Amino acid sequence: MPRTKGIQTIATNRKAYHEYFITDTFEAGLELLGSEIKSIRLKECSIEATYVRFDKGQAYVFNMHINPYVFNTHTTLDPTRTRRLLLHAKELKKLIMYCDIKGQTIIPLEIYLKNGWAKVKIGLAKGKKLYDKRETIKKRDLSREAERGFKNKIKF
Repeated sequence: MPRTKGIQTIATNRKAYHEYFITDTFEAGLELLGSEIKSIRLKECSIEATYVRFDKGQAYVFNMHINPYVFNTHTTLDPTRTRRLLLHAKELKKLIMYCDIKGQTIIPLEIYLKNGWAKVKIGLAKGKKLYDKRETIKKRDLSREAERGFKNKIKF
């Protein structure tokens, strides 16, 4: 089966930017079993409540939901099983170091296919307080109103 070129977004964690300050992002491969890649290609996955943890020097993603492939006749896999992230050793060390800091966490931001391979964009995040969330909403609303005003003024 030929691999398609380019990047195809499968799922995004839209709440992540509302709930966290994202300071740095990394690209990681995803270790999948059986027909999970076919389900991902059909966009049958969700990363709404996922998080990344470390165990024995490896990164694992928890609670990523991948629906079982409909036409699979072999063994069925648990949709929310723990999956290993494939990262370079330097990136793993850096992430482990940052994760030890209080208040820092690592969350998946996006799942996409890059040249046929399943990739996860993970972000180093720090939780927002309620007043930070309100400030973000306020800035977004002000920029929208300014954009509307700018569009209304310029007419040819």
